[in-house]
Amino acid sequence: MLTNLHVKNFALIDEIDVAFEPGLNILTGETGAGKSIIIDSVNIALGGKVPAGIIRRGAEYAYIELIFTVEDKDKLMALKAMDIIPEDNMLILTKKIMNGRSISKINDETVTASKIKQVTSLLIDIHGQHEHQSLLYKSKHLEILDAFAKPHIAQLKKEIQVHYQAYVECREKLSGFTMDEEKRLRELDFTRFEINEIEAASLKSGEEEELEGIYRRISNSRKIGETLGAVMAEIGYEDDAAAGERMARAVRELQTISGLDKKLEEIHSALLDLESLLSDVNRSMADYMDNMSFDEETYKEVTGRLDLIRNLQAKYGGSYEKIMEYLDEKYRRLAELENYEENRRQTQQDLKKQEESLDKLCAELSGIRKEEAKKLCISITKALKDLNFLDVRFSMQFSPLGHYSKNGYDEAEFLISTNPGEELAPLGKVASGGELSRIMLAMKTVLADTDDIPTLIFDEIDTGISGRTAQKVSEKLSIIGRKHQVLCITHLPQIAAMADHHFLIEKGIKGDKVTTSIQMLDSHDTVRELARLLGGAAITDTVLKSAEEMKELAEKTKTT
Repeated sequence: MLTNLHVKNFALIDEIDVAFEPGLNILTGETGAGKSIIIDSVNIALGGKVPAGIIRRGAEYAYIELIFTVEDKDKLMALKAMDIIPEDNMLILTKKIMNGRSISKINDETVTASKIKQVTSLLIDIHGQHEHQSLLYKSKHLEILDAFAKPHIAQLKKEIQVHYQAYVECREKLSGFTMDEEKRLRELDFTRFEINEIEAASLKSGEEEELEGIYRRISNSRKIGETLGAVMAEIGYEDDAAAGERMARAVRELQTISGLDKKLEEIHSALLDLESLLSDVNRSMADYMDNMSFDEETYKEVTGRLDLIRNLQAKYGGSYEKIMEYLDEKYRRLAELENYEENRRQTQQDLKKQEESLDKLCAELSGIRKEEAKKLCISITKALKDLNFLDVRFSMQFSPLGHYSKNGYDEAEFLISTNPGEELAPLGKVASGGELSRIMLAMKTVLADTDDIPTLIFDEIDTGISGRTAQKVSEKLSIIGRKHQVLCITHLPQIAAMADHHFLIEKGIKGDKVTTSIQMLDSHDTVRELARLLGGAAITDTVLKSAEEMKELAEKTKTT
């Protein structure tokens, strides 16, 4: 769950630090106090778009930090698979926004926006106006059904994805069998030519490097010979002034006194080692020069072989390994071309088998979906009636997609009727904005048992509702809060009264700037805030009494 939110230099926020609790966390405040800014900060930290001018006036940067605790073993394993390892089951997500750029980190490791979204999709879900509007799209309807039916279809959907991938690959392979006989024969001849050309070269691993070494020695033999000759004259034994001869004399001189002292013996021994090393160097240079005789024929062979190798590299790959890979691919293609019709028939048979297997799995998935859709619609209908849709009917209509997909072959759409005598019609054509928010809440209530996202944020859930409907919405939020951490921004007292933890967002003056703050309310201040929501500016004793009664009633409702 989300345990802590820290925001600094963000829009109207100078700096806030708030600890959220399990259950239903309600956030209220005057219009314009900055409630939406807090949700915006969370959205941006989760990888949302950073709007221009979001950094607080006079500040160099804005900073957002979210701290999550992760207890669920499956989520810990999923995070580990993404190379995210929570420390003591704690995950710290930060975003620093500077002019023109921003940096996101998870546990102090810089990550991309896509990685942030991938990770946080396991931990938190924000439901605002945009989320309600997503109910207008049929693809969302099937997604909701599959979330409800997840325990029954999760493994089946994985199998379909595997079979669908094999089906697509087989279909693509079959699409390659389009050439006529004349074209097949031309490609067959050319493939054989390429194979013969590579095989005739008898290439060896490391051969190019070895030939390049020989080529460099031949091309630079004169310079090498002159240089080695000059070096040997300096350190050899043929001249009294050369280092080798002088070293030999020094060894002989030191030998005459080495027996007089143990330390002198050690010096003599070290000098002998130096003379031996110098002698070895001279022998190595002499051997190298003895083997430096290259004839014109050798030079031609080396250059010709290098030209052949590099020509093959230019045609078939930049290295021996790549040429061999190309050769293997040509052998495979040769086998295909030599047995072209047989391979085409086999691929057709394979595709038919894949299609039959996929169709069987998709049909099984479709059958389960239709059974689960009945249960889902019954549950949603009950939840909608609880939310003051008194004469509602809710159903789901299936139609074939027309092709296979990794998600089966179903297309599905929610149908609804909200008035007596009205025919069922597509949800997107009937429901208003306020109704959509309640419908989404009803669905979230039904999915609460199967939805494994620990933290849900509801923004604008109370759009277009009041009175008894608002009371029903608050009860649904409380139900969801029993199994999830819920953060909800509201301006309705009926919803606020149901809070397990109540936070007040206020706007004030700090220095010469307007700033937004947030604080958790105790029981006394909670009643006063409910009174403000009930009575506006004038908080009378009567309004306070009503607020106390509303809170008491909410507490009783939560225990029943």
